[in-house]
Amino acid sequence: MKPINRRTFLQNSALLAGAATFTHAPVIQAAEANRRIVVAIVGPGGMGMNHLRTLATQTDVEVAYVCDPDEKRLAAAASEAGKSLGRAPKAVKDMRRVFEDPAVDAVMIATPDHWHVPASLLALEAGKHVYVEKPCSHNVLEGRLLVEAAERARRVVQIGTQSRSSEPVRQAMARLRNGAIGEVLVAKAWNSQRRVNIGRVKPTDPPPHLDYDLWVGPAPMVPYQTNLLHSSWRWFRAFGCGDAGNDGVHELDIARWGLGVEVHPNRITALGGKYFFDDDQQFPDTQYVAFEYESGGKRKQLIYEHRLWSPYVQEGHENGNAFYGTEGMMILGKHGGWQLYGPRNKLMEESKGSLSVAPHHRNFFDCIRGNQSPTADALTGHLSASLAHFANLATSLGRRLKFDPAGERFPEDDEANGLLRRSYRPGHWAVPTGLS
Repeated sequence: MKPINRRTFLQNSALLAGAATFTHAPVIQAAEANRRIVVAIVGPGGMGMNHLRTLATQTDVEVAYVCDPDEKRLAAAASEAGKSLGRAPKAVKDMRRVFEDPAVDAVMIATPDHWHVPASLLALEAGKHVYVEKPCSHNVLEGRLLVEAAERARRVVQIGTQSRSSEPVRQAMARLRNGAIGEVLVAKAWNSQRRVNIGRVKPTDPPPHLDYDLWVGPAPMVPYQTNLLHSSWRWFRAFGCGDAGNDGVHELDIARWGLGVEVHPNRITALGGKYFFDDDQQFPDTQYVAFEYESGGKRKQLIYEHRLWSPYVQEGHENGNAFYGTEGMMILGKHGGWQLYGPRNKLMEESKGSLSVAPHHRNFFDCIRGNQSPTADALTGHLSASLAHFANLATSLGRRLKFDPAGERFPEDDEANGLLRRSYRPGHWAVPTGLS
C-alpha cells in the first residue's frame, strides 16, 4: 500500500467536490424557523435505536426514514418508530434513497465504523446535515476527508461523543481551563471492562434477511461469519476500530479536551496485544499507549490504557479520566461526575452527574437552526478518533513513532504511513472519489 502525504489528502478531497449528484436539502432560514427538522436514521440498531427513542422526545423533529440492510432490524426500527413517534417512517435498505430525497434535512449515521465517512461524504454532498457516531472515521485519512468535506459543504457535522454536550463534563473542563489544578501536563484515559469471547467460527452463507453485500459496502469483501454481526464487527479490522475506537474514544476525547491540545501528537509509543481472549477478535484486548505533544518548547502527555478482561473500577470508574496539574488533580467519570483535589490531596470540589444523548441531539438541531456551534464538530472528532487509530497502529507495529501533525504523516516511515488509510472494494459506489 503506498504512503499518503498531505498533498495527496488535499488532492483526494478536491476530487470529492465534483462528485455530488443529489439535490441540496434546504437550509432552515428565519422565515421557516418553526418548521420541523426532517431526519433520517441510517443504521437504526443498537445506538441507532437509542437515537430513535430519544428523538421521540423532540417535538421539532420528524423522523422520515429508517435505513438498514438487515430486514429484521429495519422492520424493528420502523415498528419502534411507529410506537414512539405515532407514525411509521419510510423503511429503506439502501441509503442512497435517503440522500435522493430533498425533503430530508439531516442524516443520523449509526452504522458500523467502516461506513461512517463514506456515508457522511455522500450525505454532505447531497446537502444534508450530518450527525455521525464515533469514531467519526475508520482511519486517519478518512477523518481528514470528513473535515474538508464539512468545510466545503457548509453543513453542520456533529460527532456522537455525547460527553461534549454533558453539563457535568463541561463544568469539569471549565475548571481545568480556569487553572483549578494549575497547568495540566498529563491526562490519562482508561477503558476497563469485561468483554465476551466471540469464539472461532468458519465462514458461512449470510442469513436471507441480511443484504450482506450492501452491509459490507465499500470495504473489501470478506466472507460472512456468524460472530461478525451485529455488534462484533467492531473487533474485525475490515469494519471496526477495536475498543480503542469504540468505548475508548470517549475517554480519549475527554483526555485531549482536558489537556487542552487541539492538534495531533508528535510521538506515539504503545504496548499490547491479545493477552486474554482466544477467539476471532483482531484487535488488542490489552493496550498501553503514550502520546506526547510538543509545541513552543513545552511538552504534554496523554496516556491511554485498556483491559477488556478486567471489570474492576479504577479511581472509582470502569472507564474514566485523570488530569494531573502542577497544583492539583482531577478524577472524572462521564457517568459518575468528578472530584477536584488540591495541595495535600485535599478534596476542593466535586460534582455528580450522568451522561445523556438528548443534549447532544439538541445542540445538533440548534446548530441546524443557526443558533449554536457544534460541541463536537468534524475536526474535534477527527483529532480524537485519530488517537484511537494511532493507538491501534502503534500497538500493531510495536515501536515508537514520530508524527508530523501538520502534514498528517509519519516522516520517512512508509510502513506506518500505509496504515493511515485503508483498501476499498474496487468500483463500489460509496468509495470516496480518488481513493479506490
